[in-house]
Amino acid sequence: MKTLLNSILFVFCANIFFAQKDSIFLEDFYGSKVIYADIGFNTAPFSLRYNFPNDIEKITYKNNYKPFLGIGFAYKWFSVRAALPILGYFRRKELFGETKQYNLGFDFDIKKIHFDFEFKSIFGYSIQDANRWDPTLSESLPNSIVPKTASINLAMNAWYFNNKEFKIKGLHGKRAHYNKPVQTWYVKGTFNIFGTDNAGSSIIPIAMQDPSNSKTAATRFSAFDFGAIPGYAYVNRIKNWQFCGWFGLGGVIQSKFYRLDHQSRGFLGLAPRYDIRIMGGYSNKDFFVFLVTDFDNKSIRFSELVYRQYYYMVKITGGIRLGGKKRSYNLI
Repeated sequence: MKTLLNSILFVFCANIFFAQKDSIFLEDFYGSKVIYADIGFNTAPFSLRYNFPNDIEKITYKNNYKPFLGIGFAYKWFSVRAALPILGYFRRKELFGETKQYNLGFDFDIKKIHFDFEFKSIFGYSIQDANRWDPTLSESLPNSIVPKTASINLAMNAWYFNNKEFKIKGLHGKRAHYNKPVQTWYVKGTFNIFGTDNAGSSIIPIAMQDPSNSKTAATRFSAFDFGAIPGYAYVNRIKNWQFCGWFGLGGVIQSKFYRLDHQSRGFLGLAPRYDIRIMGGYSNKDFFVFLVTDFDNKSIRFSELVYRQYYYMVKITGGIRLGGKKRSYNLI
């Protein structure tokens, strides 16, 4: 009888111990000094779709870009990062020209809401395969360099994650990582100001303009919009390998404008939006290496003329955690 009672007590205590251990879903290296670096690139091509002459349906604009090197430091609630372009352009200058990029952003969390503010500007594009209408170009040099064409994007976003266990710092992997799978639905609120401008000259080449549609001679396309994007998010870590991401689909209410002859004309409409982010890598208590990707889309529709811009960011982040005690979060 005594042996049976001891066995029951042992099993009961073991279950409590392992249940508590398994209930830890997040390890937070709050007291560690984190030194990290990242390298990657971001680009923002856009296109204009219309029934252009010579059966051309779309004109594509692409920017050149350099790899960015960032160095950062994080400790407790404080984090700072500086990034500079390094090396040369990824693409040939005679085909894509020279592009200047300026990015500024910051983010923070309040309970179950993650806030993100970002400003992106790009100066210098090239029109792809412009030799289709420009006889001065050749097959070896088919693109038209338009150094004054620029685009901007000011975005203010807030993600509400329904599950309290879904913490952004655990996804980023610098100051925390996960021990268990966590999933949640979310809603992203978004406000954006964006567009493209060509310093007073028409964005669409003269040979491709339609005399019956003044929008094709516009010198600027711009919009500001706001809306909500519902979606699904997931994160898991297996044997120090963590993978996570989210996907959402929704829409925005949009005020859109085009500028011509120093006058702006505006309209009100709706536009679709998606929200995609994928990241993953290796993380233990001493160091981490993560691949981070981010995709964003913007669009403006003026009846049959459609402006679409896509933002891509890919980078590898790695760093070390020095000293400090870790905190563990139990399942709620």
